[in-house]
Amino acid sequence: MSFFCDDLRNGTSPLTLISMSHACEHTHDHDHHLKSDARAVRLEEAQALCVEAGERMTSSRLRTYELILEANAPIKAYDVIDRFHPDGAAKPPTVYRALSFLEQMGLIHRIESLNAFVACDTHDRHSRFGHTAGFLLCECCGQSEEIAIPNVLEIKASAAKTGFKVNHITLEARGLCNACQANR
Repeated sequence: MSFFCDDLRNGTSPLTLISMSHACEHTHDHDHHLKSDARAVRLEEAQALCVEAGERMTSSRLRTYELILEANAPIKAYDVIDRFHPDGAAKPPTVYRALSFLEQMGLIHRIESLNAFVACDTHDRHSRFGHTAGFLLCECCGQSEEIAIPNVLEIKASAAKTGFKVNHITLEARGLCNACQANR
């Protein structure tokens, strides 16, 4: 089944698709794929981060991270599982453990509303233990863009005034990316 930008008028969104990439009928000039050399650098940075944190970047964790880096849009866990081995899928617990580890290390983010994962774009690894991610989600093509969230401390302070302790904040905004707006 295929969804296009025109379906937005009918209340249908391609963000509900299992496969998030290229849901619209027009072409895009934005390319969110990392080139192989940039991907190799990110993989090396991830391994160095693990060493620095006293953790191991196992082959399963590395392969999971590589698949997320290769994805053109948010990727669901079962899509990672399906792509894990060329000759067959990985066992789900292996991939879910790897996803959990990568998320804890600040290398990936879970997009809650999609139950999908994306690589962290901030490249600010020293802030991984307090990093708040914000995402712009295109309802037409399914692309995601990570953005900085201003005033996160104010949100936490406001919550604290009510006696509430915030453990995690994720902001997700839906709309149309620049390319999809231009093609409407």
